[in-house]
Amino acid sequence: MRLFKRKDKTGETSTDEALGLFLFDEVPDALAAEQALKAAGYQVSLVSPPPELRAGCDLAVVLPRVEQVGAQRVLADSDVHVRDWVDDTERSSAVTDLVTTVDLGDWLMVRAGNMKIVVDKKTTEIVNTSGGGCPDIPYLNLHYVGKRLADAQRPKNVGFTLCGLMLDRAYLEACALLDNGAGS
Repeated sequence: MRLFKRKDKTGETSTDEALGLFLFDEVPDALAAEQALKAAGYQVSLVSPPPELRAGCDLAVVLPRVEQVGAQRVLADSDVHVRDWVDDTERSSAVTDLVTTVDLGDWLMVRAGNMKIVVDKKTTEIVNTSGGGCPDIPYLNLHYVGKRLADAQRPKNVGFTLCGLMLDRAYLEACALLDNGAGS
């Protein structure tokens, strides 16, 4: 799976850019890395690394391999702890995007990591949240089910775990899709 696309001389999109991964021990380090690199102008994505590369944190930052040295400087200057860099095209091509969607007819389900949010496409009411294993899951579910997307706070401001962050990613995607006509 290629996350980055670039246009060649003919204007066609190419996806042959080799990728690498920054790996982290803790979720806050991965989030800080994504924020610091985006602020510095790097095109990065927060992804789930292949299972054999996971240790502690199930998040990684993927970017083109040619940008690794400069990105590493940005992370060092930002005091972000990086566990490792993986410069292996075969393994880094196995990363999975954190966000997927499923159209369930009247409902839209958005999955980010292990968390899911299901929204009524006509009313934008949240009808279910599920997944994960973090201690704030029951609280998040009680907080969101029955509310419209526009009336709900972002989950990252309510939850305090990786599950809360993943629900936030799913929430943002649901908002974007339903604002762009997916619910029409």
